Amino acid sequence: MVSYFITVKINKMKENTTKFYVGIDVSKPFFDASIMQVQNHQKGALVTAQFANTKEGLNAFKKWSKAAGVKSLNQLFIVIENTGVYHRPIWQFCSEQNIALHIGNAAHIKWSLGITRGKNDKIDSMRLCNYAFKNADELQATSVLNPVFIKLKDLMTARTKLLSQYTSTKSYLKELSPSNDKATQVIMEQAHKAALEGLKKSIGKIEEEIEKIIVADEKIKQNYDLIKSIPGIGHLTAVYIICCTNNFAGKISGKQLASYAGVVPFEHSSGISVKGKNRVHKMANKDLKKLLHLCALSAIKYDTEMKAYYDRKKAEGKNGMLVLNAIRNKLILRVAAVVNNQTPFVSNYKHAC
Repeated sequence: MVSYFITVKINKMKENTTKFYVGIDVSKPFFDASIMQVQNHQKGALVTAQFANTKEGLNAFKKWSKAAGVKSLNQLFIVIENTGVYHRPIWQFCSEQNIALHIGNAAHIKWSLGITRGKNDKIDSMRLCNYAFKNADELQATSVLNPVFIKLKDLMTARTKLLSQYTSTKSYLKELSPSNDKATQVIMEQAHKAALEGLKKSIGKIEEEIEKIIVADEKIKQNYDLIKSIPGIGHLTAVYIICCTNNFAGKISGKQLASYAGVVPFEHSSGISVKGKNRVHKMANKDLKKLLHLCALSAIKYDTEMKAYYDRKKAEGKNGMLVLNAIRNKLILRVAAVVNNQTPFVSNYKHAC
C-alpha cells in the first residue's frame, strides 16, 4: 500500500527558541539517529547514535535526546522515510510522546538531496537531519498512528497476496489442461484442490474481519457509506481509499488524491524541441489505480452520466484509455467531494434529464 497523507503543519523555529532536528534511518533490527540543535538560527554540531528498533531502543533514544540537550520532547522534529513496516515502532512512539514526525516518500527525499556520494545508515540519518532543517517550513507532520487503520491495511494487503496466489494457481491449472491427458489433469487438480479451498476460506475470513472493523467504527462506516454512494465505487475500493487516506484525517483535496492515484495528466514539453502529449506520471499508487480502472468500467456500464460522457468522447475520436482515465479522475474527485462535504453523492445529470 501507499504512504499515508499528512495533516498538521510544522513551523520552523521562531526567535529565541531552541529546536532539535532529527533524521532517522530505519532498518529491521535497528535505526540510526542524527540530532542537530538549532538555537536562535545557529546550527549546532550533528550527533549520531544507533539504537535497536524495539521499545527498549526507543526508550534509549529518548534518554539520548535528553542528554543532547532536549528539555521537552515537543522541541523535536523527526524525519524518517516510509519503509512500509519497519518504521511503525517509531511512528507509535512519536504518537504516544506527542513528537512531531514527518514520514517522507523515500524517492522524493532522495531527489531533493541532489548529487550525493557514498551511502550507509549513519550518513543517511545525517542527510535526513539536514533535510528536516532545510525543509521544515514546507514539511508537515504525519497524523498519529491509528491501530485500526494499521490492522485494516494489513488485512487488505493479506487479502491481495492470498488472492494473487489463488488466481495464479487457477491459471496454472488452466494452462496445463490442453497439454495433459484427462487422467493427469484430474490428478493435478486434486493435488491443488485443498490448497485452493484453503486460500478461498482464508480470503473469506479476512473479508469478514474487514467488514467487522468497518461496522464497529462509526467514523469509518460514515465515510465508507459516503464513498459507496458514488456509482461505480465498490466495497474494496472504498476500503482501500480509507486506508490510504487514514480515513481522510486531513481535508485532502480531490486534486491531491487524484495525483496520488496517478490519474492526473501532466504537461510534457520543453522549449521548441519537446512537444509531448499530456500524460500521467509513473509515480502513483498502482493498486489504487487498478481499482479505479475497474470502477471506471463499472461506471460507464451503470452510471448514465458516465456512459454518456464516454460515448460522447469516443464519438469525438478520443482514445478509449484516455477517456477511461478521465473517468477515473472524475470518480476520485467525487470521492473527495462527498467525504469533505459529508454528503452522499447525488447525480445532477439525472435531474437534468
